[in-house]
Amino acid sequence: MPKQLSGMDSLFLYTENHRAPLEVGCLQICDPSTSPNGEVRFKEILATFQSRLDRWDLFRQRLVEVPLSLDYPYWIDDDDFDLEYHVRHISLPKPGDWDQLMAQIGRLQARQLDHSRPLWMAHIIEGLDNVPGVPPGCFAMFTKYHHAVIDGVTSQGAQAAVHDREPRQADASDYQPSSGPHAEVEPSTWKLLARAPFNTAFNSTKLGIGLLRALPNAIKHFISSDTEERPPVPRTVFNPTRVSPNRVIDGRFFDLEDFKRIRSTQNGATVNDVALAVVSGALRYYLLAKDGLPVESLVAGCPINVGTELDAAQGRGNLLSIMTPVLHTDIADPVQRLQAIHQETRDAKTLAEMFGKNALTQIPMNLPAPIAKNLYPLLIALGVLSKTLPFNTLISNVAIRQKPLYLAGAKLVKILGTAPPFDQWGIFHTAVSFDDKMSIAFTACREMMPDPELYVECLETSFDDLKKATLGKPPAVRKKVRKKKAAAKKGVARKATTQNSRKKSSIPKAVASPDSTPRPEAAP
Repeated sequence: MPKQLSGMDSLFLYTENHRAPLEVGCLQICDPSTSPNGEVRFKEILATFQSRLDRWDLFRQRLVEVPLSLDYPYWIDDDDFDLEYHVRHISLPKPGDWDQLMAQIGRLQARQLDHSRPLWMAHIIEGLDNVPGVPPGCFAMFTKYHHAVIDGVTSQGAQAAVHDREPRQADASDYQPSSGPHAEVEPSTWKLLARAPFNTAFNSTKLGIGLLRALPNAIKHFISSDTEERPPVPRTVFNPTRVSPNRVIDGRFFDLEDFKRIRSTQNGATVNDVALAVVSGALRYYLLAKDGLPVESLVAGCPINVGTELDAAQGRGNLLSIMTPVLHTDIADPVQRLQAIHQETRDAKTLAEMFGKNALTQIPMNLPAPIAKNLYPLLIALGVLSKTLPFNTLISNVAIRQKPLYLAGAKLVKILGTAPPFDQWGIFHTAVSFDDKMSIAFTACREMMPDPELYVECLETSFDDLKKATLGKPPAVRKKVRKKKAAAKKGVARKATTQNSRKKSSIPKAVASPDSTPRPEAAP
């Protein structure tokens, strides 16, 4: 019998819609000068993928649905698998700058994957002629997977499958366009239906046992808790009921060492706490500029991977929990905000340990399929989701431990993550640490964020403020920026970025408040 999706994997299929496909992506910029031949051809990349298909089963597996959704779907080898459908070759038009690359990634992220085929795509993008900080001749690879296929741990398995730890030139002469059929036979409809009642009973039993085990700790927590009740999560421009099908993507690369140095100034803080503080400050700046910063603090949803590398190797799929730290966007001082966020994440981890790290996975993992399939539409029909908002944005943090990495001999020099906005929360942040860099990126609904360049400046300003407040004055090369800041009557003047060729934009001036931090000034 083919491998069956877990309840959590299936929920990612059941809850998505055509406006909000639940797909995660990764942009990798590669330097082909490290390959033995000094270049990498597209056919060599195809040959690399073809030679690694057996390293990760889901490269060539598609879905088989159970009639009437009476049970979770299954994975089965695709007899019509076509590698050249999944790995494609495109090029940026002139001038080939960062803006064009981000616009192209936004379009690719917005396209929904074909569920009749294996749920992944890879686009090789050439023409990166004017991307600052990228060596000449580099190309990019944007890979996208359905969230039913991967999470943070399994994504590293897919990454390792096609990359090497040393530069190896692929042999393009071995490439064959057709991979040939596999012997696996699709199960009959009657066989799938016959297994459904047993699986439903088994999952229901596991769900009941898991909840009973968590109940004593839940009662103990609520009885002993002396913390004040949280205020309701405020709504912002990013939290309407529906998102559009259009996406904007952008982000910035920072020195990972700076994040570690900032972390070291606060006892017990983590690099993840620093990343949350940078995002918190950026949201504060942006919403102040839009006259839309709530009095109450924004709240983040932070996925936590509770699986192990062994789970990934065994193909257990998504094993995710979530914590919801308050981002303290109501605190103007960046150091105080970082300290408050660190306390939030520490409390959340303590609570997770009390309940057991897998406790929150019991419900999505073991809901009977008919209930899981109809749960989200039912919540919408009852108006539950329109009345409650669990968090304002999702923030995911991934550390890629393998380094260096090479694709067909080309060295990975930069990695940027993308993730799916959804109804109720129209912006998703990803923080990815790789080698000596930390990238913080955002994927947002274009209707909610028509000016991504403004938010990029807010990210930069937030990081600069936090770095200056914790580590002291910036280096001498920042003198011009400091003079511009001092010259501004209110707020922080726009900083000219050296990381891309984006034309300058202005940040509208927000209404001043007694506790507000300096923020970017309005243009005349």
